[in-house]
Amino acid sequence: MDRVQQSGIAAVAVLGEPTRSRLYDYVVSRREPVGRDEVAAALGIARTTAAFHLERLVEDGLLDVEFARRSGRSGPGAGRPAKLYRRADRQIEVTLPARRYELASRLLAEAIDEADRTGESPRAALSRRAAHQGRRIGEDSAGKPAAEVLAEHGFEPVDEGATIRLGNCPFHALVGGHTDLVCGMNLDLLTALLEGLGDSSRRACLDPEPGFCCVRLVPSDRMDPA
Repeated sequence: MDRVQQSGIAAVAVLGEPTRSRLYDYVVSRREPVGRDEVAAALGIARTTAAFHLERLVEDGLLDVEFARRSGRSGPGAGRPAKLYRRADRQIEVTLPARRYELASRLLAEAIDEADRTGESPRAALSRRAAHQGRRIGEDSAGKPAAEVLAEHGFEPVDEGATIRLGNCPFHALVGGHTDLVCGMNLDLLTALLEGLGDSSRRACLDPEPGFCCVRLVPSDRMDPA
């Protein structure tokens, strides 16, 4: 399981406690940040209990904190700012197996915007955007083995010795009706990822097989599968 999935599952699991779940629902339903006293009164629980659960939600990235004087007064004698809670900007999405539909939609949107501006074909623009993303992932992970980076991004690599087969496609639901487009995007992304890593020992090639991603990493000197 990749790090994004682990983090998301941990955050969602925090809401399995009933009081904490009610507290979270109350905070996110308010238009303005809320304090501990308001939460405690609304839920009919002790202030210390409200504070404990609020802080746990902050620790797990579900709530953010800000400080403000609720009276609107400032300067000497205005008192200390109150600690207030609001929904975190972080977006949490958990899918098993790992999916990256947000990434795919962003690449497609960027490609369409670029094609509208330049008159280039959307498919060519998508190829370039996918390569840019893959190269950035590789450069950000320089020094790591390719299999480790692929695992971190949900591809579930299977080491077959000289080759690496990918046990999961993060764009699985899109492949059925748009196979050439999505698999081509994936190939461009993974080709550039290897370049960003500086891994010249392997290259990405299309090699669809039921139960696996359409891309496989093979030795650089090996011919494409027939």
